[in-house]
Amino acid sequence: MCGITGWISYESDLRTRNDVVDAMTATMSCRGPDDSGTWLGEHAALGHRRLAIIDLPGGRQPMTERTPSGEVVLVYSGEAYNFAELREELAAKGHRFTTSSDTEVVLHAYLEWGEGVPEHLNGMYAFAVWDERTRKLLLVRDRMGIKPLYYYPTRDGVLFGSEPKAILANPLAKREVDLDGLRGLMAFTKTPGWSLWKDMHEVEPGSTVTVDDRGIRGRTYWKLNATEHTDSQEETVAKVRELMTDIVHRQLVADVPRCVLLSGGLDSSAVTGLAAPYVRNEGEQLRTFSVDFTGQEENFQPDRIRTTPDSPYIRDVADLVGSAHQNVVLDSSTLSDPEVRRAVVRARDMPGGMGDLDTSLYLLFKAIREQSTVALSGESADEVFGGYLWFHDPAARDADTFPWLAYSELTGSRTAMLRQEVTDGLQLENYIDDQYRTALAQVDHLDGESELERRMRTICHLHLTRFVRSLLDRKDRASMAVGLEVRVPFCDHRLVEYVYNTPWSLKTFDGREKSLLRHATKHVLPESVASRVKSPYPSTQDPHYAEALQKQARELVADRDAGVFQLADREWVTKAAESDSAAVTPEVRHGLDRVLELQTWFEEYRPTLTLG
Repeated sequence: MCGITGWISYESDLRTRNDVVDAMTATMSCRGPDDSGTWLGEHAALGHRRLAIIDLPGGRQPMTERTPSGEVVLVYSGEAYNFAELREELAAKGHRFTTSSDTEVVLHAYLEWGEGVPEHLNGMYAFAVWDERTRKLLLVRDRMGIKPLYYYPTRDGVLFGSEPKAILANPLAKREVDLDGLRGLMAFTKTPGWSLWKDMHEVEPGSTVTVDDRGIRGRTYWKLNATEHTDSQEETVAKVRELMTDIVHRQLVADVPRCVLLSGGLDSSAVTGLAAPYVRNEGEQLRTFSVDFTGQEENFQPDRIRTTPDSPYIRDVADLVGSAHQNVVLDSSTLSDPEVRRAVVRARDMPGGMGDLDTSLYLLFKAIREQSTVALSGESADEVFGGYLWFHDPAARDADTFPWLAYSELTGSRTAMLRQEVTDGLQLENYIDDQYRTALAQVDHLDGESELERRMRTICHLHLTRFVRSLLDRKDRASMAVGLEVRVPFCDHRLVEYVYNTPWSLKTFDGREKSLLRHATKHVLPESVASRVKSPYPSTQDPHYAEALQKQARELVADRDAGVFQLADREWVTKAAESDSAAVTPEVRHGLDRVLELQTWFEEYRPTLTLG
């Protein structure tokens, strides 16, 4: 796992601009703490930071291949889980390899198949190829958008990077945010290609972007298509079991210490159960990690979406598989620490608006990194198998909007703390509705589907192309900020395609959520977890967390020059900060989190706002 960046300029000589390229590359030192490299040509300059996972001495980048017509240069982030098979295939075609790294395989795959290279890859990746033979840049992103990649058009070329901070380190990039950027930040709809920063774009998942002296153009190489599912229930369960086993085993390949993120839910427990015997066969004991909060289990209070604490289920899984488990316990003073918040905002290049859900994830990853370099996660199983509560709530399911917005109790609080003129300018309801209509138009259906099957296919598509992308970005940024590679088995495109096309009646054949996953992996699960009701990522219930937010908000209100009040309503913040802490609602706590994150973002990035 790594960080990549670059600068293409068809009217300049970049061989003298190493200072700028070095600065762009240095912004991603956390993504790649093990090595750094740059390559400079007349019209292209590429930078790379490396987190060594496979072939530690042999995978240095930028990686080049000399041809009679010019060099081909690759900067690559991610993992190609089928690199061993590809290496054999390419060797049979006459390619010769000098390392055992997957990076070299991807470079030779480009030499063999050109812009068609991503169709041959299974994995999570974002990479750039500069081809001197054609003076062309190719940017490639994996099918599900696990690894980030951004680009910023310039007058005579383009800037690109794994993260916006790499692009913003170039003086050609403006730190400007307009209403469209803020709409995407507040709406929680993950508009395809969206970036908070004006004129910056994401390379969309399953897409490539080609840059040459004629301009910039994109190509979609993968999308979700509707196909008929003909397997029986028994065959479907068996296929899911086969895919999951193969995927987890492939994603355990690494030359560094590995572990699994274990929450005690079905998803992470299934990955843990499949991983443990594989690691045991290699003579190792599987390491597992979870996050918890001081006093959470003893004082747990069930709510609408979290009915049970995680700890008892985690213990059941760890006992069953014999993992070496570590529980990372956090207190409210650490979760609300302004410096931790600052680290999270820097990691995400934006105020994510998720409060302790973000800070606890960052702190969990930071603790894991002290012992492991690669972690497997249960992320995305709910999107693939239909696990979220709103999949099964008729009101949210049938709402004429994104179902997670119809279900969420916090939708209103996302903008409650804004100044009225900002809220009026955003016209967020219209924006969300436009995005919803656009998303609906992208869903393919089969002839003869029932109304329910059509609606559930639509909801699954919305989650796999919108909702999950926010969570994948969050996980990538928080993990890579501490140099930890998190792999997501449930995002393997073979599994996604297969389960997406199973009818909803099969996804819920036992009358519960995620029937297919439960039955496909029950042989590696304790009964307590196999029968557990869905519970999302934990959030602290300690009232001292809200008290800490209020104290920091009171200090912020006293700062007459605080940049956040270009957006936030000072009166709302004052009222929330001075109210009885025992009466602080989740909505108010969420609003305070958002205000404090916004202020941190203003301090770190000094953005120029264009709200007219």
